[in-house]
Amino acid sequence: MNVLVLGSGGRERAIAWACWQHGHEVTVADELPGPAETQPDLVIPGPETALVAGVADECARRGVPCFGPLAELARLEGSKSYARRLATDLGIPGPRFACFVAGEADAAVAWLDGLGTAVVVKRDGLAAGKGVTVPADRAETLVAIADAADGSFVLEEQMSGPECSLIAMCDGWRAVPFPLAQDHKRIGEGDTGANTGGMGAYAPAPLLLDLDALTAAFLQPVLDHFAASGTPYVGFLYAGLMLTAHGPRLVEYNARLGDPEAQALLPLLDADLAELALAATTGALPPGPLPVRDASTCAVVAAAPGYPGSPRLGDLVTLPLELHDAVSFPAGLTDGHTSGGRVLAVTGIGDDLETARANAYRTLSDVDFPGMQVRRDIAWRAPGATLTSYAAAGVDIVEGNRAVTRMRGAVERTHGAEVVRGVGSFGGAFSAKAIASMDDPVLVASTDGVGTKVELAAALGRVRSLGHDIVNHCVGDVLVQAARPLFFLDYIAASRLDADMVAEMVTGMAEACEAAGCTLLGGETAEMPGVYTPGSFDIAGTLVGVVERRDLLPRGDVVAGDLLVGVASSGPHTNGYSLLRTVFRWLPMDVTPAGLDRPLGEALLEPHRNYLGVLSGALATGRVKALAHITGGGLPENVPRVLPPDVDADIELGSWPVPPLFRLVRDAARRSTTTSSTARSTWASGWLRWCPRPTSTRCGRRSTSRRG
Repeated sequence: MNVLVLGSGGRERAIAWACWQHGHEVTVADELPGPAETQPDLVIPGPETALVAGVADECARRGVPCFGPLAELARLEGSKSYARRLATDLGIPGPRFACFVAGEADAAVAWLDGLGTAVVVKRDGLAAGKGVTVPADRAETLVAIADAADGSFVLEEQMSGPECSLIAMCDGWRAVPFPLAQDHKRIGEGDTGANTGGMGAYAPAPLLLDLDALTAAFLQPVLDHFAASGTPYVGFLYAGLMLTAHGPRLVEYNARLGDPEAQALLPLLDADLAELALAATTGALPPGPLPVRDASTCAVVAAAPGYPGSPRLGDLVTLPLELHDAVSFPAGLTDGHTSGGRVLAVTGIGDDLETARANAYRTLSDVDFPGMQVRRDIAWRAPGATLTSYAAAGVDIVEGNRAVTRMRGAVERTHGAEVVRGVGSFGGAFSAKAIASMDDPVLVASTDGVGTKVELAAALGRVRSLGHDIVNHCVGDVLVQAARPLFFLDYIAASRLDADMVAEMVTGMAEACEAAGCTLLGGETAEMPGVYTPGSFDIAGTLVGVVERRDLLPRGDVVAGDLLVGVASSGPHTNGYSLLRTVFRWLPMDVTPAGLDRPLGEALLEPHRNYLGVLSGALATGRVKALAHITGGGLPENVPRVLPPDVDADIELGSWPVPPLFRLVRDAARRSTTTSSTARSTWASGWLRWCPRPTSTRCGRRSTSRRG
């Protein structure tokens, strides 16, 4: 067909683009050709001004199919008072309102006072999307009324809630809707500042609304009314809706396709727009819904400086060399320079809204002109639109409460009379009476995590040992200062809480605390989708212990010739798992490698040893000068932390039996880690203690650097 699109803005460029996609010859112009000229096969008017001026009536006189309503019907947009009265007569829900003619400012103020609530002030006629004022207070309201009273105007009860655009193709009897769209009228981000013609739109809007029900409530009654009057409505029909606490309410009617909604909706149409429009002019839209793509779009407008008031024109525009899954629709752009307030819109397309939005902004980043105004928050309401509960945001309070219920018994088994507040309180309370009898008590605290062992435990579905790990590691960290543990607090964070998994880990903590004579005082579970990848979690904890100041380790009398005694670990500790997961990433965890007596996964998940029992007797002798917990940094980094500056440790690797798992690691990593202290730590985990006794394994003068 030879299609004439009337108008020259972004909406009209989008209509033309949609027709071009199906091979039609398209002309974009501001006027109909003269009666003596060749007439188009189809006219699609874009702007409301042409419709109100009667372009559809003229086309009817010439016998040219026009997809747009007659001027009498276009009054739906041309007169807000007419539209509001008609909607009320048809029972379409909307705000309380009153209509006034020029000069009736006093009457409007009197009605305002009787209404007793905030209002919106609307000029009655066409105003290019900028004839609406939403005053912030009474003073602004009075000014808006005075300004509008130079012509007819309407006062409407101010409604609150997000807005959406319901737009349909109509053939006189049926309204067939596009997906819901949401546009952004305000110039400023966060929906602030002056109203504009629209700074961006996206579709489908992810609203929990029935599209057919909305069409039946807000569009079909209008079509039925006009059809019964003998003047069928043909063209786009647009209902601006506000989603209030009392349900959807009509904001306004438009007699054309929205701008910038057109730029968002037409790329979703999976059909020939011109063919559909031509069919509608004969009352024969195909049955069923509009065919649309299973995709999302996001249209972002670039506006000239000064828009919407007095835009500066004539600036040179730099356009993108490449469109990244996007379409660019020029509007106020002539010969490469700005010629209108809204210069262009870029519509990103994607399988989902996040992708479409990224494509739009990526392409728009290559557009540039002086003073360009672009809102960075188009579609910002979408993520929250479908949330009906806290759990819908990824935080499941019910699952968290279930976890507390499941773990409560295990936790409370560690409580004695010293626990004043425990599970369920905002903070654990522990009686200081437990240390009141001490001469000079020193509190020693340790906070730590389990490291990447959590990944292995999660993969194997065996997480109880992690509870032992975190408690025993912290016990070890206060034990090196000779402190006995008092109480422990845990922290578990996950992408999504699993009550059973949390309860299993906390039960492991409770078991470890019982074995250490420690109270599991409290803890925290945090659900953080977006921070942790799906299925991931982390575990950490804080332990507080106490020691008499006179017994605090390390002592300052470590000297050359003192004896180093090593206590074997139960297996690898913390940071070592970053190496282990790399070494064994292609070896199935249910395999029992040569040299091991159980599957590899079981060996790797052996809990961190509690060294309290084996060292308590030695500490009681008063002869232990220092203790070092050999964990992530291995012997080279942990031993120097408790030595005087002038004393070094003389340690002969291989002077103790290496457990099978450590031998396996050593052999697998030998080629790349023969000089790596981190690798050595995986088979040197455990304990070293110093006693004043000479031995062939000795302390001597040292010159190596020392870490605190």
